[in-house]
Amino acid sequence: MDSYELFKEDIKKSVEEFKKIDKKEVIRVISHLDADGISAASIMVKCLNNDNRKYSISIVQQIKKDILESLAREPYKYFIFTDIGSGAITDIENLFKNKTVFILDHHEPEKTEIKCNNIFFVNPHKFGIDGGKEVSGAGVVYLFTSCLDKKMEEFAHIAIIGAMGDMQENNGFERINNEILKTAIEKGKIKVIRGLRLFGAQTKPLHKVLEYCTDPYIPDVTGSESGAIQFLHQIGINPKHGKEWKKVTHLSKEEMKNLVTGVILKRLDEKNPEDVLGNVYILREEKEESPTKDAKEFATLLNACGRLDKASLGIGACLGDETIKKKAIYLMTSYKKEIINSLKWYDENKKSDFVTKGNGYVIINAQDKIRSTLIGTLASILSKSNNANEKFIMSMAQLIDGTTKISLRMCGINNGIDLKQIITDIIKDMPNCEAGGHANAAGALISTDMENDFIERAKIVLGKRAMEEIV
Repeated sequence: MDSYELFKEDIKKSVEEFKKIDKKEVIRVISHLDADGISAASIMVKCLNNDNRKYSISIVQQIKKDILESLAREPYKYFIFTDIGSGAITDIENLFKNKTVFILDHHEPEKTEIKCNNIFFVNPHKFGIDGGKEVSGAGVVYLFTSCLDKKMEEFAHIAIIGAMGDMQENNGFERINNEILKTAIEKGKIKVIRGLRLFGAQTKPLHKVLEYCTDPYIPDVTGSESGAIQFLHQIGINPKHGKEWKKVTHLSKEEMKNLVTGVILKRLDEKNPEDVLGNVYILREEKEESPTKDAKEFATLLNACGRLDKASLGIGACLGDETIKKKAIYLMTSYKKEIINSLKWYDENKKSDFVTKGNGYVIINAQDKIRSTLIGTLASILSKSNNANEKFIMSMAQLIDGTTKISLRMCGINNGIDLKQIITDIIKDMPNCEAGGHANAAGALISTDMENDFIERAKIVLGKRAMEEIV
């Protein structure tokens, strides 16, 4: 049996244990607050609803020991952690001795051997499969629930949204995600088209989509509204559709061909001018020109819900509740405002003591000026910006409980660099600190009173790694 078959067998064993739970029992579900975690929670909720199960659900930013201690004191006998929990196995073993726990996750685990017979741990890393690239947390939950109930195959597209949210799509998916995608296509939920990789194509006016396009970068167009409008006129596309601004969805086949050719010609001096083309994942059952039509935009919508403490709206949107979906879409406006305010704050403070710049890295300590849930988004946007000359972007923000959230991103192409390992190296020997995430997007949680110590360590580690890359 290869590692993939062993992984599937392991899922089956956990499913058999799940079936033993009496239907009278209330199952406690805990999931992560990002797009993948909300997708994972949605799939689990749908499965529990189908199976006439009672449940109580919480969405959390991080699993810290005090949260686990609080959960362990609750009266529930059965717990399911989705897209979270792999980094806290020892604490779960110690605190949940009299409970039955299912951990359905894809993050690199603290350890893979679990001796307790009350914990059922489903994670691809146990079999040497890279959960950072191969399958998302939502994907692991999907594999578990579809093994329990074949009807859950109708939810394969939600697992793909989770994978998009965790940046696992790179002009296609790796083996496990790809198998899930095939099911979503067969069920008529997703269609994959080859097109321009333009974020916001469903919702924003075409000239605005081009103006804000940073990945890929379009010379003389990215960052310039007038440049984008001028470019459209040059390639024979009227930016107006009657009195309204034209969207990508309004383009004729001929106009689309002109747009693709025009963008490639603009990028001829770039390394890969054709990388503007890629797979676009369209959700067939969603309305045209809605933020839920494109899987990538849907993932952003879920992130917005989680980051603004409205994860329930994200779950409702995944479950197809139209009223809740409208509320989630409305929330996107607040999310965009918060992001714009965060970027504005950074722009105004980039020469202040809040920002430390070194050779190949920048460390932003926003303290309490930016929401801790948005600090990763800020780092991601800055890492994709064309003004980013650094190799690494690290951002920090304080939570109200005396801890500080850290996010680390890499600018440009990640040539096999493991960001989680870098964060782990920085917090090595620091008490009460924990690292998490993946090779391409990592984070940590430290005590706020250790910020200065952490920054000094980060300067050494990031400076050294940036120099290695430059050489």
